[in-house]
Amino acid sequence: MKGISQFTVTLDHRFARELPEMAVAGQAAPVPDPRVLVLDEALAAQLGLDAAGLRTAEGVGLLVGTTVPEDARPVAQAYAGHQFGGYSPRLGDGRALLLGELVDVDGRVRDLHLKGSGRTPFARGGDGLAAVGPMLREFIVSNSMHALGIPTTRSLAVVATGRTVLRETPQPGAVLARVAAGHLRVGSFQYARATDDPDLLRRLADHAISRHHPAAAGVAQPYLALFEAVVAAQAALIARWMLVGFVHGVMNTDNMTISGETIDYGPCAFMEAFDPATVYSSIDHAGRYAYGNQPLVAEWNLARLAESLLPLLHDDEQQAVALAVAALGRFRPRYEAAWTAGMRAKLGLPADGNEEIVAALIGELPGLLQADHVDHTTFYRALATAARGDIGPVRSHFVEEAAPEDWVTRWQTLGPDPDAMDRVNPLYIPRNHLVEEALAAATDGDLGPVERLLEVVTAPYDEQAGRERYAAAAPVDFGAYRTFRGT
Repeated sequence: MKGISQFTVTLDHRFARELPEMAVAGQAAPVPDPRVLVLDEALAAQLGLDAAGLRTAEGVGLLVGTTVPEDARPVAQAYAGHQFGGYSPRLGDGRALLLGELVDVDGRVRDLHLKGSGRTPFARGGDGLAAVGPMLREFIVSNSMHALGIPTTRSLAVVATGRTVLRETPQPGAVLARVAAGHLRVGSFQYARATDDPDLLRRLADHAISRHHPAAAGVAQPYLALFEAVVAAQAALIARWMLVGFVHGVMNTDNMTISGETIDYGPCAFMEAFDPATVYSSIDHAGRYAYGNQPLVAEWNLARLAESLLPLLHDDEQQAVALAVAALGRFRPRYEAAWTAGMRAKLGLPADGNEEIVAALIGELPGLLQADHVDHTTFYRALATAARGDIGPVRSHFVEEAAPEDWVTRWQTLGPDPDAMDRVNPLYIPRNHLVEEALAAATDGDLGPVERLLEVVTAPYDEQAGRERYAAAAPVDFGAYRTFRGT
């Protein structure tokens, strides 16, 4: 790479090489005045990149895509997708570029990807740009998700561009550099299937197996094994979302990865008052992607993947459908098993034993929490205090303080472990009012609130002195919360 003396980076372009029909050459838009706002130095080190070098003019050029290795081939990826249930045959990266793949210090292949780097041939009417606020939101929330142990794309850096972006109001522009095991989506397979090119579909599936689910390559039916692996990965992922109260907000098929990572932090948020109908997206008027619908939507999306894979599953369509239906049928039991195991851990109970009692407790709890709009995060930390003998903090979450006592008494007889509970129940999440406060300050040039919020949410289980406000629910006057896609 010309001009970079403090570090070097080698980028492969395997996706573009193996799937040229789904890779459109792209070039990042010029950036008038780039400035690094946040940089994950630990992630940079994991990628084998020198953080100091990334802060040089040439390093920042890499982070916004204007200075890339000479042999790099930045591309916008093609994909289709169902958006709010409606099928779009040609979506693709309208404002994103895959710079290429690199190998981290542990030998794992990782995509280096830009968001907000300018128009691509898939941009349609969009400007291809992004604003500081939404890009910092993704940086904050993806860092939180990683700290919570939830598979996710990672945010390497947000760089202000010095360009004004026109949204509802003029906003300062930014580019997000992010990292992922891969950016293949259900929509990628929908696109390949729609081309009616069996060879492309097979090459895409082979690429997915090699990158994400290599164990599938060694079995008699590798493409069925690929589908089964994606079903398992997504069942585990969605259960983890549900356990921490994460609401993705836009679970279109182009936002469901083959790797099982969380992707596209647009209108996302963490639920505070427990309610399965919780919706934060300003455009989800029917509640399709409400908190409580996420497992069903994931299953629906996986059915679309199954449809795309049918020609690879069997030459006879009826037999292919039967195989796909049987594999998809494993989603619900896998999800339920992951959810139940996660709830046992949240309640401080061992992985097995007392099945009927535990099932009853888990089944009753959502209704108990919903009735009094109990805060989903602080309740479980209060419950750990009850396991230590003080039920007062639990009572304080309910309008009628006696409401939880029968449930708590039955739960206490099982001997819950409060220390184990504190290791899996976060004290800190990116609470919506704090995220908005931090983004507003950053948009005005003050990064202090963003930096403090990041310090808190990247150590979510450890009580931090003087940071009590970060564990508190939103003030009453914060009102109903809505997020926007930032496009």
